[in-house]
Amino acid sequence: MYPFLLVIHLLAAIAFIGTLFFEVVIWHHARQQLPDAPQLTADRAIAVRSRKVLHGVVLLLYGAGISLAWQYRGALNQPLASSFGTLLSLKILLALSIIGHYLLLAYWLKSARLTCARASWIRRSILGHMVLIVILAKTMFYWHG
Repeated sequence: MYPFLLVIHLLAAIAFIGTLFFEVVIWHHARQQLPDAPQLTADRAIAVRSRKVLHGVVLLLYGAGISLAWQYRGALNQPLASSFGTLLSLKILLALSIIGHYLLLAYWLKSARLTCARASWIRRSILGHMVLIVILAKTMFYWHG
């Protein structure tokens, strides 16, 4: 079961990071070359499609991640006892922070406080968190101790 969960987790992470990378690095700059009306139409279309796709991706990502973390519950009981446990704990904290970002985003949307600057900041922050998670994921299997 572990290899299956690992593949699901990796593919979901690729989809999640790829979507954010597209939004932050590619679309953010490309949209500025469009007139206002087409830009707004494209922004809405991408946002609607992104939300639909990412809901399933995030469920797979976090579901597989929780299942994988359960395999290492011994290391998580004493996270400072090994570099693996410490790095895994940091990875989980960053993943929880991403959930916090989405809760903040939901609040801003519901209270009509989401500005373009806030949307851009939140996307960049989540992308940064995801890049750090990937680095930690690779590092935790190479730094033993």
